[in-house]
Amino acid sequence: MPGGDNVKVLITGGAGFIGSNAASRFLRRGGEVVVIDNLAGHASAVNLQWLRPQGRLTFHHLDVREAEAMAAVIRENSDAGLVLHLASQVAVTSSIADPRLDFEVNALGTFNLLEAARLAELRTPIIYASTNKVYGQLADLSLDDSNGRCDFIGLRHGISEERRLDFHSPYGCSKGAADQYVRDYHRIFGLNTVVMRQSCIYGPRQFGREDQGWLAWLMIAAQNRQPITIYGDGRQVRDILQVDDLLDAFEAAARNIAIAAGSVYNIGGGPANAVSLLGVLDFIEQHTGVRVPYRFAAPRPGDQQVYISDIRRAGCQLGWSPRIGWRRGLSGLHNWVAANHGQLSLASAPPQECATGHGSCQPSFNGDLPPENGGWHYHP
Repeated sequence: MPGGDNVKVLITGGAGFIGSNAASRFLRRGGEVVVIDNLAGHASAVNLQWLRPQGRLTFHHLDVREAEAMAAVIRENSDAGLVLHLASQVAVTSSIADPRLDFEVNALGTFNLLEAARLAELRTPIIYASTNKVYGQLADLSLDDSNGRCDFIGLRHGISEERRLDFHSPYGCSKGAADQYVRDYHRIFGLNTVVMRQSCIYGPRQFGREDQGWLAWLMIAAQNRQPITIYGDGRQVRDILQVDDLLDAFEAAARNIAIAAGSVYNIGGGPANAVSLLGVLDFIEQHTGVRVPYRFAAPRPGDQQVYISDIRRAGCQLGWSPRIGWRRGLSGLHNWVAANHGQLSLASAPPQECATGHGSCQPSFNGDLPPENGGWHYHP
């Protein structure tokens, strides 16, 4: 990491799933962490409370759509050694229900961060959490479904960064627009930006729901003996990645910023960690003894039948590869769900709007809300 373990890290969406894991990692090392989050839901409030005693944490309660406030925070923290831009609206279904909100959070919110960084003349590594949805539905690719799951024919390594972009759904459009702005702010303005096109990320502090965080959602359903709906035939395949491996990729990009700046990387579990939805349900039954009841429904807009990341570029340029196999990772997720059943019940309401880093959104906030002006600072 540039600056060593004591580096200051600024994280948008830092109270979300990925953001809180990242914040915790740097705090436990003795670093200083600045979190920007709008606390759209109970899950982010719970994550923030969990972070508070861990180290030198500064929190700003604001939304990435607030351009002037974002610019002020970036100016105040221009000495940060790393910026992780994780704040996002993450559900395809929510983007269809409210495309304006989706655009404002994902595209405009990212633009606000980039402009703030440009005006502050930031040369810090800026890592952007993009998505595999920028590649569209991949409907032109041939599939083999003879083994009880779908797989690509003739793409042994998966989808590479050379694949043409093909945005589907408002979510794909907003994230794709942001993805390209992040790259262009390197080309035109010299910002040290890196795009990570992420596959399915899972792990502790993921308050999963039906429309996002599906791996945690299945574990929660098993814990609650709750029936689920499978959209599609259940043979759809994703390469899944444990969140600690994702954070390793972020750090690898920051360490190798001379190579990574302006680049895009497909980040997922790769072919070795590709599993079908039905395969995950079988694993849950074998691991927990609980068979989750399910019914089938029509596929949702924008869903890919198969997505597997070709992660060779990240391996070659950044020296990164996943360390945690999917079975071990899901075992750890199950243990976290079982140990945090009470906290998970806080995230049981339907999703509403979100400009945080996880999408587990709630219609109201229940807890001690930090002050609007200036945030609070916690230094144990």
